[in-house]
Amino acid sequence: MEISWNGLTRATTTVSKPATYQLLETLDEAFSPALVLGRRLDVLTINRTARALVGDFVALPARERNYARFVFLDAAARDLHPDWAAVAADTVATLRLDAGRHPDDPALGALVGELSVRDEDFRRWWADHRVLARSNGTKRYHHPVVGDLTLTYQALTLPDDADQTLFVYTAASGTPAHTALRLLAQWSAETALPRAASATDGAARRPPWRRC
Repeated sequence: MEISWNGLTRATTTVSKPATYQLLETLDEAFSPALVLGRRLDVLTINRTARALVGDFVALPARERNYARFVFLDAAARDLHPDWAAVAADTVATLRLDAGRHPDDPALGALVGELSVRDEDFRRWWADHRVLARSNGTKRYHHPVVGDLTLTYQALTLPDDADQTLFVYTAASGTPAHTALRLLAQWSAETALPRAASATDGAARRPPWRRC
């Protein structure tokens, strides 16, 4: 089921409170990428700035709107993350935490099975049994439009659903990273993402910078 709220799109069977959508829209105005991840690291909601930074999950079929699938199966993820190995290993450890909370989730089992077959690194890190609950940190990006930037992130569990986590990325005012986010927000508003916002399943499956 796909739900839209002022350009924010979500594919899920559980509806978040409208305040969550309003919050992500407000963060867009502050040039802050933000997204909500659910069980299995499914991308449930993502604002325009995050779509421009990470990739246009809105243009993907619902089954493919998953952060772990992006990290391991999309070559763009390796280009986007200079520290890809660390990002990927943490992604596996976060999935392992989800598996511990929901050991009988068949969709998670199917995802782990697919990634294990298709990616040797995933298979190796999954066998390590490392578990990670993210709360805050920094992440580096190499973006093809605005260049290199390092952002601080916070991970916040939403009050209406313990399985949903809001990730917000920020940069201090006056820093090169903050300038890059302003440029990214302006670029996304003026170019690719207004077109991507109305994309339907089966549309172009590439990050917006590859469609411009």
